[in-house]
Amino acid sequence: MTRVVVVDDQTLVRQGIRSLLEVAEVEVVGEADDGLAALDIIMVAMPDVILLDLRMPRYDGIWTLERLQERGIETPVLVLTTFNDDDLVLKALRAGARGYLLKDVTVEQLTGAVRTLADGGTLIAPSITDRLLRAIRSGPSPAAAATAQELTERELEVMRLVAEGYSNREIAGALFLAEGTVKNHVSTILLKLDARDRTNAVLRALHEGILR
Repeated sequence: MTRVVVVDDQTLVRQGIRSLLEVAEVEVVGEADDGLAALDIIMVAMPDVILLDLRMPRYDGIWTLERLQERGIETPVLVLTTFNDDDLVLKALRAGARGYLLKDVTVEQLTGAVRTLADGGTLIAPSITDRLLRAIRSGPSPAAAATAQELTERELEVMRLVAEGYSNREIAGALFLAEGTVKNHVSTILLKLDARDRTNAVLRALHEGILR
């Protein structure tokens, strides 16, 4: 069973998310009403995924993402918020979030996103994807062609599937490769794109025109 920690300043929202997830056999192993409380709970509970609201009155979601990075906590974070704001989306992704959903999603979409992140994938709400791409596609940088040439054809195939939210296991199945080989390709891609994680690699690849 996938294990999650829910971070939201509204008690009713946390309780509602817990009820919905547990029906879908996703276990809520901790709750917090701000980022500071969340850090302590996450260190103890060691969840598979963190569900994080962004706008909280004291220690907000961006603060939490930055502290998680500072502490080297690599648990994937799924932002779950009511704020459909381009700048906030980009700020959250750059701070390390692996997924971004709005709170109007269905239970199936939420549980699917949780499992995608737990399996190593990424997911951004379709309703904001087009705007996000326009925001980060300010045109290829002068180094785009050189960067694209540095990626082998196989690495480009892997990169495209990473951008679609595939986990390493799913990429291995799609390309008929060993999962360990896929992990090696992803590590090489991160190195070549100077990206700290898969989401950052996708952002860089889109910005530089490697992915269309």
